[in-house]
Amino acid sequence: MNLENIQLDLDFVRSQFPAFDDPLAKNWSFFENAGGSYVPINVIQKLSQFMTSTKVQPYADYEMSKIAGKEMDESTKIFSQMINAKNNEILIGGSTSINLYVLSNALKSFIKPGDEIIVTNQDHEANISPWRRLSEHGAIIKEWQFNKQTHELEIEDLKKLLSNKTKILAVTHCSNIIGSVNNLREISDLAHNYDAYVIGDGVSYAPHGLPDVKELDVDFYSFSLYKTYGPHLALLYGKEEILRKLPNQNHEFLKGMYPYTINPGGPNHEELVSLIGIYDYFNNLYLHHFGETKISTREKIKKINSLISKHEENIANPLLDYLSKRNDLKLFGKSRIKNKNRAPTISIISKNKSSKYFSNFLVQNKIATRNDNFYAWRCLKSLGVDVEDGVVRLSMVHYNTEKEVTEIINIIDRFS
Repeated sequence: MNLENIQLDLDFVRSQFPAFDDPLAKNWSFFENAGGSYVPINVIQKLSQFMTSTKVQPYADYEMSKIAGKEMDESTKIFSQMINAKNNEILIGGSTSINLYVLSNALKSFIKPGDEIIVTNQDHEANISPWRRLSEHGAIIKEWQFNKQTHELEIEDLKKLLSNKTKILAVTHCSNIIGSVNNLREISDLAHNYDAYVIGDGVSYAPHGLPDVKELDVDFYSFSLYKTYGPHLALLYGKEEILRKLPNQNHEFLKGMYPYTINPGGPNHEELVSLIGIYDYFNNLYLHHFGETKISTREKIKKINSLISKHEENIANPLLDYLSKRNDLKLFGKSRIKNKNRAPTISIISKNKSSKYFSNFLVQNKIATRNDNFYAWRCLKSLGVDVEDGVVRLSMVHYNTEKEVTEIINIIDRFS
């Protein structure tokens, strides 16, 4: 089967999301996906089923409890397969911010005064502040700053920062403001030459194609499941050989039982089980487009990722082309997507009006978006943007349509 000839079936995709038929939501074009995506019916059904039949303490010997525990384990197992991790290398927590804060608390025991930690000024604060706080334990914080002309993180600049004292490098896989996709494998290879740990923030990358964490060779990787078509939870991956060495952050009796040691209190049970619905949705996409074949879960994800990438490129480029030609608007980041070098997360400001005014104009025309700093205030400061007014961010995922893009271009054309 020639993948080049297969296109994402948008009618099928959108039929899986109840929001598009909801009396309130269906009247809007949803361009705020980077803040949180809609969920498919599979997730809703799994959540409802768990709450109805098995909302009990799991892992006891009575039937409802056995099923609850089995499904919780199945959820972790299937998600590990989706990102090519081992079953004992992922944990599900409340948010990326919480996951990375707990991880930093564990890693601080490895930090000695004078050790160096590299962070960027392109990241969301979730992957900056936990590591900057380690300066309280004697760490020296070094900032990898993006090029102010291109807004890109330059590899040559990273090479100048790395040293034998580097212990941690925290970097975004994809900026939630600039939209650029950073070469995390190349970054990991460079950092590992100095035996540094690499913490990748995949929050803005994962909604556009679940990553292969082994291919990236990062030591830790986190992303938000509520931005990848699920409930308000987040996933943290860590290499097994590192997790087993980290000091316990959980109850004392769980010492040595990684990854639970990095997950105080454990996950929300019903929402954890509902993650099976994300796999069911992707599997339905696979079956609809490719039919039944015996391949691994990860191979299915790779094929769906390819369809998603092509579609997102097709819908985002006309909007990027239009915005880049408007003299009264400023677009941040690359003006075209090619070979997944950026996400369809598009940040702009008006040169004549506030971002709040611009955002309100779009909302009045039934475009669901907002203005904000989106927790990337250091990035906005470096861009010379008012962090209180922020940017207007238009973020799309694979269920957005060409028609919606045409409509928003027509609407923005009336803005002045």
